[in-house]
Amino acid sequence: MSNSQILKLFFLQYLFLVLRLPRLGFCAETDTITSNLVIKDPDTISSQGNVFKLGFFSPDNTTKNRYFGVFYSVSESTVIWVANRNNPIPDSSGSITISRNGNIVLMNGKGETVWSSNVTTSSLNASAQLLSTGNLVLRENSSGRTLWESFGYPSNAFLPSLRLTDNINTGHKVVLSSWKSPTDPEVGSFTTGLQALKVPQIFTWNGNRPHWRSGPWNGKILIGVQAMYSVYLEGFTLENDTSGIFYFTAPEGKFLMRITLSSTGSLVKTLWNRQTQNWDITWSAPRNECEVYGTCGPFGSCNPLNSPICSCLRGFEPKNSEKWGRGIWTSGCVRRKPLLCDRNNNTGGGGKEDGFLRLPFMKVPDFPEQGPSGPVEECRSLCSRNCSCIAYAHVTNLGCMFWSQDLIDIQQFSGAGEDLYIRLPSSELGTYSSVVFDNLPFNV
Repeated sequence: MSNSQILKLFFLQYLFLVLRLPRLGFCAETDTITSNLVIKDPDTISSQGNVFKLGFFSPDNTTKNRYFGVFYSVSESTVIWVANRNNPIPDSSGSITISRNGNIVLMNGKGETVWSSNVTTSSLNASAQLLSTGNLVLRENSSGRTLWESFGYPSNAFLPSLRLTDNINTGHKVVLSSWKSPTDPEVGSFTTGLQALKVPQIFTWNGNRPHWRSGPWNGKILIGVQAMYSVYLEGFTLENDTSGIFYFTAPEGKFLMRITLSSTGSLVKTLWNRQTQNWDITWSAPRNECEVYGTCGPFGSCNPLNSPICSCLRGFEPKNSEKWGRGIWTSGCVRRKPLLCDRNNNTGGGGKEDGFLRLPFMKVPDFPEQGPSGPVEECRSLCSRNCSCIAYAHVTNLGCMFWSQDLIDIQQFSGAGEDLYIRLPSSELGTYSSVVFDNLPFNV
């Protein structure tokens, strides 16, 4: 056998071995995808500062399905965004690039499009950059105009610079959506977003049903999140523009921070611990049954330190005593006696015998309506003149809030919270120390 034949045989054996070995990925020295660059599984690119990586992954405890997304460089199993959530690639044949029409496209080994940024653009010259915030941004190269960004279509992670939005004119929202399970990025049952109409609040929904509620935003904190009354969670912001879009953002800090919506509907805030090389949980919601929306039903109050945790507000009794006794509280409570205001049909005279009971340190009910920013006496006066007003509160930086619907999702806090004043007939008030009597006539 000649030397050339021996070399050829050696090369063929070497090539056979290389093709059978698993391919090791490389990290391209760029943070940008262009039409000339194809990222193939398991290759990655890194953001400036190497905080985030963009590439292919399989969820923990799985090896088959492959997804394309953004994850932390220090913790590559911690994924913050997934492109093909509902359409995994069953092998390692995936690749991603910029298409001829200027979109980011993810393709399988057959050349079929698995996922696309799917924007209508006439730009044939676009590129996608992974920013140091974790945001993947598609831009038109000539003008720098943003065509699409992953922060506009988040997965289950809320990060600094990502904005939860609510357009009160169109109803369009940018929301988080949970994974189907801890090992399946498919869109799950829970979403978290901003509800800005009337008084802005953050909600987690299970399908269309509220699951957790933050309480109103007072300009500095969400007053239904007890931990926010300390300085620890300050720094969140809520802004709105002239087009009716409200934006809620998280503060930037010295540590890596994320708030994740779990597959079971919990919001979990974590900080990266450099010493332990792990994520420390610093806050979560709901933490107990009292924080689940409407646990005690209308006119019921929840206190996790009590047993049972649910009780009817003063002047109310269980709507269904048999169920209430068995710990099924969602039907809530009803008034024992009607308000004199109701009996007089708002015609004046005698309304002064209704009063207000002060409940301190409360998570205020859902469905608030915002009033003027005057003192608490003005809130009481306005509520007392309106028979449909059954409760009020005066909140720092927000002013008066009023309620005319069933009072639901009330919680008793410990050492923090707001004063809630509920309207009761005088016979239910007696000489109770926290009573504020209404001495003003109606229809003044």
